[in-house]
Amino acid sequence: MSALKEFSKQLDNTRIEQAINDAENLTSGEIRVVLQAGKVEDPVQRAEKEFARLKMQETAERNGVLFFVAPDAQKFAVFGDQGIHQKCPESFWAEVAAAMEQHFRAGDPTQALVEGITRAGTLLATEFPREHDDRDELSNEVVNRPADDSLPKGCGSRNQVMS
Repeated sequence: MSALKEFSKQLDNTRIEQAINDAENLTSGEIRVVLQAGKVEDPVQRAEKEFARLKMQETAERNGVLFFVAPDAQKFAVFGDQGIHQKCPESFWAEVAAAMEQHFRAGDPTQALVEGITRAGTLLATEFPREHDDRDELSNEVVNRPADDSLPKGCGSRNQVMS
């Protein structure tokens, strides 16, 4: 059985999707989670391509955040769009990644993702508060990608190893 299948069994997608919904209720920002099977050498590069594939760069304020997890490679990346990078310090992303890594190492991938989503949501709510006419621009569903899924060339930014 692939690491993605085993990893997916450990996840509580409902809880993750609820964390995305809760975070997005406070911000105009958009958050997505992608799980990628197979070998991934550079998770940031793959996250960048997946970001483009999901058209996250098309959000009105360029304030999307992608949590990309490659269980087979035991790597993950948190990738934010241009609007976010203009407003948030590099140290913030290092703190998010460190908090997530603790939960991954403890064998709690759901909490790792919920923690990252919650922290990103708090920052997004401060920098990109929800407006009265804001709408959810992207799905909150966790995306599972097979190992052989090809990606288009794409759009940068954080990288951590889960092992």
